[in-house]
Amino acid sequence: MVNISELPLLLQPHQGDRVLQPLWNYLLVRHLPLISSPFFPVLIASSCYFIFSIPFAALDLLGEKVPLFYQYKIQPGRRPTVGMMVKSLMTALYNHIFFVLPSVIISMFILPTPILPQDAPTLYEVFIDGLAILLLFDTQYYIWHFLHHKHPQLYRWIHSVHHEYIAPFSWSTEHLSPSELITVGLWSNQDPILLKCHPLTAWFVTVFSIWMSVEDHIGYDLPWSLNHLVPFGLLGGAPAHDMHHQKPSSNFAPFFSHWDIIFGTAVALKKKDYTKVL
Repeated sequence: MVNISELPLLLQPHQGDRVLQPLWNYLLVRHLPLISSPFFPVLIASSCYFIFSIPFAALDLLGEKVPLFYQYKIQPGRRPTVGMMVKSLMTALYNHIFFVLPSVIISMFILPTPILPQDAPTLYEVFIDGLAILLLFDTQYYIWHFLHHKHPQLYRWIHSVHHEYIAPFSWSTEHLSPSELITVGLWSNQDPILLKCHPLTAWFVTVFSIWMSVEDHIGYDLPWSLNHLVPFGLLGGAPAHDMHHQKPSSNFAPFFSHWDIIFGTAVALKKKDYTKVL
């Protein structure tokens, strides 16, 4: 572990290919106890889930009062109620208090203390390593997801919680059973270590993946969402995942579309006419 008293001597100056070095130096000097804590990744993930979900929850509650957005609602006949939102939020809170936090505490006594590097990652490393993390997670979850839909007992006891609602909404992103949340959390934390990625890269990926997960569940096919901005249909986005909730034997991948295309589980959402405001 970097000794905080030695940081002024150890910190690296800004280099041409390390534009993130000032940020990394700042984190090491000002927030070392926080970023070196095993609870920090959980704090990032949970806070991002909460912050990213709020605008879309407000949009669902306003409904037709905001026609600019509501015209893109995938299932306009199914709107989440306040009770549904509170239930999903309480489920996520319960899982974090009684399962995630104890798991982190136990891991503190099992796993070695991570060593924070002195150098920041380059932007190239952030992109390549971040993409590798996302692709690995996408593969892991596709296999897990497929098996839990094909095995009746796995689906009933573990994954059915997430399918309580046919029309997903932002808070339902973490409407999961404890087993599913722990599995996803394990991959999210161990994949960057397995791939030997920089901690800063892992944190960037956490923020980005939480955003993609929430965006998958918002129930709106917004024309400026990532699945429309990324070319060639590489991302499934909200249309693919919404279709999965309507037709659970389809679209098993969480982010990308290649595994569903390769194995024939891709089902496209029927296009709607957005020229008329509902």
